[in-house]
Amino acid sequence: MVTVVRDVQVGQVLSKHDLGTASLALDPALKAVHADHLASVVGQRAAVELKPGSLLTPTQVTKDALVKPGEQLVPVGLEPKQIPATALVAGQRVQLVHVPGQGTADVGRASEAAPKTLAGRVVKTSGAAPGTGIVVVDVATLATDGPTVAAWEAAGSLRVVLAAPEGP
Repeated sequence: MVTVVRDVQVGQVLSKHDLGTASLALDPALKAVHADHLASVVGQRAAVELKPGSLLTPTQVTKDALVKPGEQLVPVGLEPKQIPATALVAGQRVQLVHVPGQGTADVGRASEAAPKTLAGRVVKTSGAAPGTGIVVVDVATLATDGPTVAAWEAAGSLRVVLAAPEGP
């Protein structure tokens, strides 16, 4: 079986130095990458954070870039009240919602029109920062939406809403 021998961040290209092999009997229900397929995963990207000592599964690697052409990666620092309690994981679709602050000109119009939303996809999520609880979520958006999302985040007027999963 292919094992992870050192920390690998989401999106990092896997090298032969990141991986090793181990001989062990597994339950057939477990879907680990077999040692004879090690060369096929070298050069792919980590789709999730990989930790040393774990077995590598096919779903943990991808041939695709995590940020696609025409997209931008926007780091969004959010307080606990700005994100769902459900853990955000790489690949989840989200809606980025502009929520005007108290006393802004947009408040009066909020009841007349739906809030402005933009689509995004979670690329990576940090753990909550000690003391503040702030979580940084790297979100891939259309390149044309990246600056808007960054401005909403800077103004503290951004909320993240989980989008419904795509159909079959």
